[in-house]
Amino acid sequence: MAAARELLDAEGPDALSMRRIAERVGIRAPSLYKHFPDKAAVEAGLQTQGMAQLAEDLEAAEAEIGVEPPLLVLARAYRRHALAGPHLYRITHTRPLARTSLPEGLEERAVTPLAHAVHGDIDIARSFWAFAHGMVVLELDGRFPPGADLDAAWRTGCEAFDQAIGKKSRGHTE
Repeated sequence: MAAARELLDAEGPDALSMRRIAERVGIRAPSLYKHFPDKAAVEAGLQTQGMAQLAEDLEAAEAEIGVEPPLLVLARAYRRHALAGPHLYRITHTRPLARTSLPEGLEERAVTPLAHAVHGDIDIARSFWAFAHGMVVLELDGRFPPGADLDAAWRTGCEAFDQAIGKKSRGHTE
């Protein structure tokens, strides 16, 4: 897994092949199949790493929530997480998730800080995740115009979600 991660970080997801991973470890590709049945198993292991790192990053951010709105704190952590490891982020969050290969409870652990911030409202949590994911992918793909104030865009989005949470908590559903 370490060799796969090094290859991923250095060259991106397209560089991942059983042959290239085996070369990094210093063995022949057929020998690698004794450890991993196929490339999908390697990618599932990388997704586990990515999900575990996201959980750690969001838990650390949640522990620091104070004066600033919780969603803004979590959004910053999510963005930092993605930008720090864009290739791992893409393997983990832009491909089908190998849920059956994840350690039990890991996905829930990664979601818990957000669930707390939105007071358990699953619809707002899913919408917020879609917003954060979209912002990150657009940034990683260089789709924002030069000079765009992305911090302001993140703040604006977080404020809109905070308003939606406030309306729901006051019983407004419009």
